[in-house]
Amino acid sequence: MQTRKIGNTALSVTEFSFGTAPLGGMYRASPRDEAMETLQAAWDSGMRYFDTAPWYGFGLAERRVGDFLREQKSGSYVLSTKVGRLQRPVPDDQVPSYGFVDPLPFETDYDYSYDGIMRSVEFSYARLGLNRIDILFVHDIGVYTHGAERNAVYLRQLLDGGLKALDELKSSGAISAYGLGVNEIEVCLDVMRQATLDCILLAGRYTLLDRSAVAELLPLCEAAQTSLIVGGVFNSGILATGPVEGAHFDYLPATPEVLEKVAAMQAIAESQGVPLAAPAMHFPLQNPLVASVLLGTARRSSLERNMALVGHRLTDEQFAAYEPHTLVAPPLGTEAVRV
Repeated sequence: MQTRKIGNTALSVTEFSFGTAPLGGMYRASPRDEAMETLQAAWDSGMRYFDTAPWYGFGLAERRVGDFLREQKSGSYVLSTKVGRLQRPVPDDQVPSYGFVDPLPFETDYDYSYDGIMRSVEFSYARLGLNRIDILFVHDIGVYTHGAERNAVYLRQLLDGGLKALDELKSSGAISAYGLGVNEIEVCLDVMRQATLDCILLAGRYTLLDRSAVAELLPLCEAAQTSLIVGGVFNSGILATGPVEGAHFDYLPATPEVLEKVAAMQAIAESQGVPLAAPAMHFPLQNPLVASVLLGTARRSSLERNMALVGHRLTDEQFAAYEPHTLVAPPLGTEAVRV
């Protein structure tokens, strides 16, 4: 599989990479044997970049990724994890419900400060059982997760100390790159106006359907030579399933407007002789700023189905047919949209 460089670093990642949120039991249980089988399928497909986070199953995904990667040759893969959330043990009957099924018995505390980020990295080393993390992403800072009032506090923590911690880790050689791992544009702009980032893991905002990143973020990334890793290319599933009953967009049931746009896109894909998932997977890679497209699943069959579409590359002219049916996500307002 081809690779692309991360920003101005010496680090390169495979064009398609593996996201591990589902291995933490996101929305459905993820038995260990199935999780390990899916990781092996990702490796067999040629993926050599794996992304995880303490948030996924409250540490469960990190444990599983570490168990798998310890069996691989050192230096043969790239690993990213995230900072900003610290896991605190709680009694079994107090484990919160945030959409993870059978997570580890922990609760989450947000901390984007210098000390919080340094502690988070140490905890991740222990869960992973590995002595190397290549990329760190500041996870889910922004109004989308915290609301405007709380986010102002967390953003100040990051700007006043958290970024210093990340810079020290990179300067010391402990990591090779750092950036943000978020679902929104505005916080990326806020941080990039004050700091240089190597990369941004952006979920759902630069896809075949959602072009929210185009107007401001992409030009800023180009000027700063900041790479994008694009997650959520199916926009919570609708670009994989099509406009079926119960289809989701941006973690919520799709609106009639979104269903109409996706129906039009599906008709175009059918006229081009490809499933809609194929242009959805390949669209971000048309832009040289995009280093990798992140695909996440807990099922080997789903991973193999997606990877079978890697050869379905479209021309610029074919991608242009989808442009009239794209959208820009509406403003988030001041309240948290997602907890």
